[in-house]
Amino acid sequence: MNTTSKNITDGKAKKEQLIECVPNFSEGRSMNIIKQITDSIESVEGVTLINVDPGKATNRTVVTFAGSPENVCEAAFRAVKKASELIDMSKHHGEHPRFGATDVLPLIPIANITMDETVEHARNLAKRIGDELYIPVYCYEAAAFTSQRKNLADCRSGEYEGLKEKLSNPEWKPDFGHAEFLPKTGAIAVGARNFLIAYNVNLNTTSVRKANAVAFDLREKGRPKRETSSPTSKKIIDENGNEIWIPGILKSVKAIGWFIEEYGIAQISMNLTDIDLTPMHVAFDKACECAAQRGLRVTGSELVGVVPLKAMLDAGKYFLKKQKRSTGISDDEIIKIAVKSLGLNELYQFDCKKKIIEYILAEKENKKLLTDLNLTEFSNETASESPAPGGGSIAACMGALGAALGTMVANLSAHKAGWDERWEEFSDWAERGKTFMDALLKKVDEDTGAFNKIMDAFALPKKTDAEKQIRKQKIQEATRYAIEVPLSVMQLCYDSMQVIKAMAESGNPNSISDAGVGALAARSGILGAFLNVKINASGLDDKTFVNEIFAKAQKIADDACALEKEILDTIEKKLT
Repeated sequence: MNTTSKNITDGKAKKEQLIECVPNFSEGRSMNIIKQITDSIESVEGVTLINVDPGKATNRTVVTFAGSPENVCEAAFRAVKKASELIDMSKHHGEHPRFGATDVLPLIPIANITMDETVEHARNLAKRIGDELYIPVYCYEAAAFTSQRKNLADCRSGEYEGLKEKLSNPEWKPDFGHAEFLPKTGAIAVGARNFLIAYNVNLNTTSVRKANAVAFDLREKGRPKRETSSPTSKKIIDENGNEIWIPGILKSVKAIGWFIEEYGIAQISMNLTDIDLTPMHVAFDKACECAAQRGLRVTGSELVGVVPLKAMLDAGKYFLKKQKRSTGISDDEIIKIAVKSLGLNELYQFDCKKKIIEYILAEKENKKLLTDLNLTEFSNETASESPAPGGGSIAACMGALGAALGTMVANLSAHKAGWDERWEEFSDWAERGKTFMDALLKKVDEDTGAFNKIMDAFALPKKTDAEKQIRKQKIQEATRYAIEVPLSVMQLCYDSMQVIKAMAESGNPNSISDAGVGALAARSGILGAFLNVKINASGLDDKTFVNEIFAKAQKIADDACALEKEILDTIEKKLT
């Protein structure tokens, strides 16, 4: 086996799942206790502590951390365990409602994970807390088993002081753990909910009343119905004596108007509690419409706290589509459009590295990536006597450049004068091409991880028979992994050739030579990756698996060569 090959991946191009956890602990005054709890969170590898916000008046600390679902759940369990050891609820006093040492613990899907999957993780975590720590656990929001327990306020009703009586009521038997009052620990609510964005829209007024009028237009709750349009006129009451409300425009939005002394302006302060139903860009545009109807102008907006990358990309793409421009451009450019369109720089500079969750995590991990090198540095690193990067990385790089050229032709076609009616068609092709390019760029760096994994396996001890067996198994696992990586590179390169083919046939005729170079690069990436499949397969004992992989790889290579010829023939005819 060639141990200088560095081709490790899952072979499925599956994106990493990311969730956030925002537990609230009933301690906001003792930094020693808070530090011990956050230390327990940071003891889990792969989890990033994003923020710690203690409050003395509430005697409560809100902690935010993120990572893969498995790592986050492990960190959350350790934090709950540590809090149960350090916090004594029988002595706790604070202004905020609470009923446990770890009062609430929501899991929030951030990237590449559904709410249903997040609910499953939340319920498994709740069960573990109940089973191992014996704490009464109530599941709320999306993780609730019954509608009665969906609302956090209902789960926490009676608070700590009423918990003993509540636990004796069969209707409030905990979902997990024992229905037994623990004076020191109390109970905990574990849930799954959508990401909440605290979002303020700036107005060209100092009037709180005017800002409130717009806020009431927007918020889901709306405003009370009155006899006339005057805000001071009598409210209309139904036959049961209840106020009748006129619902607002936006679902899952809470809003109020206020004046910010620091900036000297009024704002519409919104909580977007379900950004799938009402994303940030929709809230902004509707605020602009409602403000204009009342003689006001929106001058910008402010994002409080952090936001998932997807929310910013969705906003940028929304505004690009309004301009009838391609959305198949770099994430940096899409985010720039979002920031400009939403006016996020009006009050202070919007820093993506401090505001976007995925960028915060990447910054804190501080990984040195090959793809972060400039072209000269990457070439020099390849040419050095270091075994990384090698042929596998270069094959992925060639494939990424081929996909990039296909994407470029699609973007040029979407922006071509006289082709305005076709912008959406080419934008879709550009997005597909960008997806393949991004995936192949990640494969460049996975090579180094593969090499390290193989080296780690060979470095395992081999003094005893048991150690030899474990070492052999780990080598075989790493080798199998190293075969799957270049195979996935081959498939991604081939898929990208569909974009290149479409651009050669119907894209901007001034750029068909670029599509041709893209086809050459993609095919070279496929054949280069195939060489890595072959050399890594020589070290695998499972020959049945090897034969299956060879058959798949050979078909991709044959199909790619045929497709390359078809693309180049099309281009040659157009060039002559």
